[in-house]
Amino acid sequence: MPVASPMISWMTSLADATRGRILRLLERCELTVAELCAVLQMPQSTVSRHLKVLADDQWVQRRREGTSSLYRMVSDELDPAARRLWLLVREQTQHDQADDQRLQRVLAERQTRSQEFFSSAAGQWDKLRHDLFGQRFDLQALPGLLDADWTVGDLGCGTGQITESLAPFVKQVIAVDNGAAMLTAARKRLKDHDNIDLRQGDLAALPIDDNTLDAAVIYLVLHHLSDPPVVLSEVRRALKPAGRVLIVDMTEHDREEYRQQMGHIWLGFSEKKITAWLKDAGFTQSRYIPLPIEPTAKGPALFAATAVK
Repeated sequence: MPVASPMISWMTSLADATRGRILRLLERCELTVAELCAVLQMPQSTVSRHLKVLADDQWVQRRREGTSSLYRMVSDELDPAARRLWLLVREQTQHDQADDQRLQRVLAERQTRSQEFFSSAAGQWDKLRHDLFGQRFDLQALPGLLDADWTVGDLGCGTGQITESLAPFVKQVIAVDNGAAMLTAARKRLKDHDNIDLRQGDLAALPIDDNTLDAAVIYLVLHHLSDPPVVLSEVRRALKPAGRVLIVDMTEHDREEYRQQMGHIWLGFSEKKITAWLKDAGFTQSRYIPLPIEPTAKGPALFAATAVK
């Protein structure tokens, strides 16, 4: 027997006025069964029965969201013949203004529920986000603002924590450190990434060619270096024209014990000193921004300094 044309089934689906109303609504926005019931003013069993017919003939798509099901119609994704049929039926079908009015109320109620939640949760919103998503998840996503084609240098990479954060978002990370033990730990941490180039070398003589990096980061390293101006000049050499450097380090402090306990050479840096060094190294557009103090942090306050080659 010849295979029946799907056109007959499509015409049968669209012959029912209620299903036409449903498709008009779902072409405009995604709705739950309960929302469709409110707009159509029909019981759940009736709406579900019509949705099953439409889903079986692939007029609508269903999406699970937790315990709810949401339905939508995307006319551009229909079979071309089915889409032509729908456009003809939609043109010939009387527009139901009452449906439109009730749909607007349903959508407004969605927005109201969201606004009510944020109004009631405003005082606890930070804690709620922390409980749901962890501490500073926002900062973990910020490297997504970097260009995906960039090569970034993590200079003084240590065990690779910053490198690990950057790698998913850029073309390549060149991570440099002078310590063999640190690089061993970094290789272990970064073994699953194939766009990281770990190099052992001195930051005062970077093992990176001229004009290689789109950006460079120097996190909590400068205070260990005997001659930061030389390092900044090296960073500028390795950067491409218009490349950027980001320095994160400690503001000036008086914790002399850091020299003995951790080998710090500098007890933090003032804005005046950092901006002068950057200018002398040939950078422009320098900025020095104190970072908010973490309540549980035990170390000195930090700053972020940026500049452009």
